[in-house]
This record gives sequence, C-alpha cells and structure tokens, in this order.
Amino acid sequence: MRYLFFTNTPAHVHLYKHAVAALRERGHDVLVLARDYTCTLDLLEWYELPYEVYGYCDTSKGSLLSRLPAHYLRAIRRARRFDPDLVFGMGGYAAHTGALLRTPTVLLIDSEPASFDHTISTPFARAILTPNTFRKDLGEDHYVFPGLKECAYLHPDVYEPNPAVRDRLGVDDEEPYVLLRLNAFGSQHDVGKNGISSEQCRRLVERLSDDATILVSDEGNDIDLAGLPARSFDLHPALLHDALAEATLLVADTQTMVTEAALLGTPAIRSNSFVGEADMGNFVALENRGLIHNVARFDDLRDRATALLRDEGVDEAWQRRRDDYLAETINLTDLLVDVATARGRVDDIDAVRQFDRPATGDPNAPVGVGSD
Repeated sequence: MRYLFFTNTPAHVHLYKHAVAALRERGHDVLVLARDYTCTLDLLEWYELPYEVYGYCDTSKGSLLSRLPAHYLRAIRRARRFDPDLVFGMGGYAAHTGALLRTPTVLLIDSEPASFDHTISTPFARAILTPNTFRKDLGEDHYVFPGLKECAYLHPDVYEPNPAVRDRLGVDDEEPYVLLRLNAFGSQHDVGKNGISSEQCRRLVERLSDDATILVSDEGNDIDLAGLPARSFDLHPALLHDALAEATLLVADTQTMVTEAALLGTPAIRSNSFVGEADMGNFVALENRGLIHNVARFDDLRDRATALLRDEGVDEAWQRRRDDYLAETINLTDLLVDVATARGRVDDIDAVRQFDRPATGDPNAPVGVGSD
C-alpha cells in the first residue's frame, strides 16, 4: 500500500516517525509531505524519512495565512503524483487533500481549542483519533485511545533516554538544570493567546539561576539573553527529548513539551493564557496525576519553580507517578500501524473505542499528590 503523512510542525515528525519506519520495513511505499517550519526539515533529515516540501512559513500568523493557497496547491499536486491509498494528518491539509483525491484520511487531533480547524477538516475524515482525555465530541467517526499523542515516540516501548546528552550540553552528571521553553504563538489555534513575556523571562532566569543552570529554547528567537545567567539550548533538535529527560525542571508556555516532560518523568510547569476552567483535557488529566502544574499567574509560576528546584524528594515522586500513568497507556505507534493496515477502518481495533462509549475505570483520576 501507499501511505501519505503530513508533518506541518516538528511535533508531527515525532508523532509519525516510527510508524513511517515500520510501514517501510513491511514493504509499503510511504511519503511525508512537510511544511518548512522551524526545525521540521532538520528532524526529517535526522530520521532519514522520505519527504517532499509543500511550503514554507515562519513563526508569525500572517506568514501562514498569506502562503495558505500556495501550500494547498503544491500539497495536492504532490499527493496526486504519489497516489496514496491512505492519508494521515492532524487537520485541514490532510483532510482536504484526501477529499480531493478521494482517498480516505485519518486525523489525529489533541487540541480542543482548534475549533475552526475541526470544523473544516473532520467532515472529510474516515476516522478521527484523539487521546482519551479529549473533552470535545468530533462526531460519529471520533475514536479515543488510552494515552497522549506523545506516546507514539516517548512510550517506553519506543524510547530510551540517553544520559550522555549531558556531555553535549556541558553540564556535570549531578548538575541541576532547567529547560525554559518559549512558544512563538504562531499557529492558528494560538490566535489571541500569550505566554511568558520577555520581561518575565528575565525575572524568572534571575530567580532560578541561584539553584540551577538555565537553558533557554526560544521558538520565536525573541529573548535577548545578553547579560543574563542563562544560555541557549543549541543542540540538534532531535536531542531535545534526551535533554528533557535529564532536566531537573521544565518551565514552558508551550504545550507539547509539557506533555513530553510528563511522559519522561521530568517535573514541568506550564504557564500561558490557555490555563483556566476551559483548559485542554490532557493538561487537566496530567495535573490530576501530579505530573505537571498549570499556572496562570507569573508570580505563582516563579514561586512554584523555586519550590520544585529546592525539593529533594521531587525526582522519586515524579518517576513513580510517571510509571503509574504510563502503565495505563498504549504504544501509539503500534496503533497507527494497525490503523494503516486496516485502511483507516478502526471499528475492530481493540485499542480504541468510540468517543461517546464509556470506558471502564478512570485513568485520569487524581492520585492525592499532596501526600507525596
């Protein structure tokens, strides 16, 4: 069979990389259609995935909107030339390309706020897969799986941390370090949202540098670190998960890296304007399991980060909670391969259930983290 995967962001490369490799090993033809966005192409090259580029955009919202028609035109042309039997993606590009080619499409979605994208994409999908923490009904073809999308590449079945990354980072074996991850807020679902400001970043670095080395990963390259006790994370982006696994703490205003930290057992604090009563289900569930903290106010963020760095029992507690959580999840790559070989028909796949069908038990119930 012939499978087409859309990777519009670096996170999409990680999501599909093992499934692409597994399908190719089984003798199937696979093509990745990629958007040249931040380090997406660097990751595709690193993992030696077969890809073609359908367009470029930078981290501004205007860049994406102005290039959208050309992106669609090139994506559809390249897809038609490849002639896939099944399309995988996370939104409009994949859904509309599949519809125009009359090819079934499987969407994997994990962000409830992207309502516009859901509206224009889900009617064209054969199946819609979401984590079981997802709290929005996407229709009769909506199926859920136990875990998060990051289980495709950080589940213990497919990922093992490499502590040697400390040598590349220039930090000692026992040296605590904090990863500070800053989002560019350039995606469609980020419209009207914000996170840690430049001034807040400076104040946070000055506070936390008393207790740890500070490494900054700034997607929008907006922060001037001159004169601050911090340095940029300058390794290849494919090594970021190894660095995250070794980190003492992640502080971020982005989304994906926070869930990645949870699956790696690294304490994480998330602070942006998504936090609140209408927050996404995966972050609510992870906080209930004691794996992340969702914090709206900057002063609370700074105080919580300081407390975690000075708590000697944090590492053991987080690893225990992480192991308990992962025991209830699946290796999502295996599911993606099963869905691919079933041509996107998921009704008979045991690892998924329809969205409105009640699950047995509650894998996201609070665990009384105050006692840890």
